[in-house]
Amino acid sequence: MKKLSGIILDALLPPRCPVCRTRIVEHGHLCGKCWAALEPIADPKCTRCSLPFAHESDGLICGACISKPPNFDHAFTPVLYADKGRSLVLALKHGGLFAAAPAMARMMATPVRTSNHLEYDMLVPVPLHRFRLLARRFNQSQLLASALEQELGIHSQNFGLIRSKATPSQATLDRSKRFKNVRSAFSISQNKTNVFQGKRILLVDDVLTTGATASACAKTLKKAGALSVDVVAFARVGQPVTG
Repeated sequence: MKKLSGIILDALLPPRCPVCRTRIVEHGHLCGKCWAALEPIADPKCTRCSLPFAHESDGLICGACISKPPNFDHAFTPVLYADKGRSLVLALKHGGLFAAAPAMARMMATPVRTSNHLEYDMLVPVPLHRFRLLARRFNQSQLLASALEQELGIHSQNFGLIRSKATPSQATLDRSKRFKNVRSAFSISQNKTNVFQGKRILLVDDVLTTGATASACAKTLKKAGALSVDVVAFARVGQPVTG
């Protein structure tokens, strides 16, 4: 019955690339052309924040993580925030291209599966403040977490971590101002105070820039008793944001 349902669905709604609408073989993928336009992140890179190194390096941690260590333990990011990777993030976040989430989550799951880090007890999407959620009507990180739930078989805890402080957009801020901007911006929902106790958490976001937001989330989760917090984001800004 499941196979028959799939055949009927494909006949009614043929699988298409969520970016360019080209016919593809299976739902939840990109076409070959769009896939080839992505810029994958490979070694050498920072083992803490996944920032790509321009050249081979003996050091495994970037200067930014040495000078100001993030509160999360490791970060996984499959592609650079450039060209098609940037287009996908913006299409999901601002264009409501929900069909892109399964394909993005499939790529996000790969570095998590191949890592030598901890198994995880739950996924936690980076939350939006309620005002921004009302304006946008969806949280792109929650969409990615829901798709990752299917890929990794890990439960997503969507409402325990909340953004209790409305902050200005990070887009125009330098590194130091980004960290200051999100300081104390996150908290734990009153009816979820014990849900993170002793848990190994994989925090989910769409893009990782300086890691300021992820670090603030990780700090809040660890204060709530989380054993560890790693981060997975679809795209990583490849050049350090300074200041």
